[in-house]
Amino acid sequence: MSQSGHRRARAAPVNALPADSPRGSLEAVMFDMDGLLVDSEPLWYLAESAVMTRLGGTWTPADQHALVGGSMPSTVGYLLARATRPAEPVTVADWLLEEMVGLVRTRPLPALPGVLTLLAEVRAAGLPHALVTSSEPAVVDAVLSRLDVRFDVVVCAADVTVAKPDPEGYRLAAEKLAADPCRCIALEDSPNGVAAAEAAGLRAIAVPSVVPIPERPGRAVLRTLAGVTLAQLRELAGLAA
Repeated sequence: MSQSGHRRARAAPVNALPADSPRGSLEAVMFDMDGLLVDSEPLWYLAESAVMTRLGGTWTPADQHALVGGSMPSTVGYLLARATRPAEPVTVADWLLEEMVGLVRTRPLPALPGVLTLLAEVRAAGLPHALVTSSEPAVVDAVLSRLDVRFDVVVCAADVTVAKPDPEGYRLAAEKLAADPCRCIALEDSPNGVAAAEAAGLRAIAVPSVVPIPERPGRAVLRTLAGVTLAQLRELAGLAA
């Protein structure tokens, strides 16, 4: 999770899959949530800051940057490591969830540029699609209710034993969609998310929010999803219609 007060300018992909990559048919598209579907990072910053105040410590954007794509246990552990007042991990997690759900319900929560249009195109094409996130169920429910969107499959923190960058979440989503991971695209904004998708065998398309995601052969990196079509996703991932 990371504070994101800026907007990314539209640009062409920095790096795409090699033109001679083996092509198969696209079977499913999977979306991350925080920082990819919605610009929730400023809300996470407010929630974490409020919890840290209760713990007697201070919170900065650098602290939040360290948690990009992280799970609730890792966030709670990080908070407690900087606390000056004792608290049980479960209590800190409850505080953070209460703060975040309240903020999602009452503060602006913009979808990131292009993502809802792309999601609608994926749905209209009849392609299976999933939301794969490290967020807790209460936060996921609040976000999806606020946006009034749905996915064929939702995999969140409660559904896995290990969070991103472990591939369990993406493997589970592919299984639920009855899709071959190697013929699926994952849209991610964090290094942890990209690592999870690639370890599960998916074609990762990265749209970095704050923390940079390095280029490498076989990985497409975009600055925004604004104007990106399903046909372009297929081309970037080397997958046919």
